[in-house]
Amino acid sequence: MSAIESEPRERAVTCCGLATSPISEDDAARLAPVFKALGDPVRLRMASMIAAQPELCVCDITPAFDLSSGTVSHHLRLLREAGIVGSERRGTYVYYWINPEALSALSALLAVTEPA
Repeated sequence: MSAIESEPRERAVTCCGLATSPISEDDAARLAPVFKALGDPVRLRMASMIAAQPELCVCDITPAFDLSSGTVSHHLRLLREAGIVGSERRGTYVYYWINPEALSALSALLAVTEPA
């Protein structure tokens, strides 16, 4: 189970976000690895590149960074383990896409709502 998934699975965040109520201990433990994965500038850029497309081949990601292919794979693995991206191997290449549930959970947590 990735860091973004919860029990029950359909629950993204307990309620309303940081600006309206304290986050539960369970939600904090579940979402902290997602923020940790995005806390690295390389992984943040990779997630941004992937989110800008319906899907992106690793062959299009690797040239954008001055890193070895092994290091790029390491960063992509951490994004995948955190639940930020999904992937599928097709032949010799792996294709990545952003996990909309991950973005929804982060958006809900970071949303600022005006008081009524």
